[in-house]
Amino acid sequence: MKEITIVASNDVGSLAAVAEALGGTGVNIEAISAYGRDGDAIFRVITNDFTTASKQLSRLPNVKKVDEADVLLIKLINRPGELGKLTRRLANRGVNLESLYIVSRKQDFTEVAVKPEKSHFKEAKELLGIRE
Repeated sequence: MKEITIVASNDVGSLAAVAEALGGTGVNIEAISAYGRDGDAIFRVITNDFTTASKQLSRLPNVKKVDEADVLLIKLINRPGELGKLTRRLANRGVNLESLYIVSRKQDFTEVAVKPEKSHFKEAKELLGIRE
């Protein structure tokens, strides 16, 4: 699974422009995180079509940078403490995370997107038992 990180000017309507650009080309947002930092708007997005999304987003006038990176999709039992267990396992092995957020939540489980630092990606994948 791919995460797209967009750095844009933190102006009124920046998120609207991103959402409209994706929706206007039929790209569905499956997960999103948005925050401001030092005058920039940072959006982390998982979509159903990262190739089209990246192309569309890089055309927006207020977008400064678009990056793509692999993320790990983890299913956790939906109960208190499971995220703590997951992140502690990673921390105990020295795996640093760049981002983590909920992709979906069902009654029995929660899917979480985890993006380790690039240098820790392989170790995190092995530690979490992801083989694909």
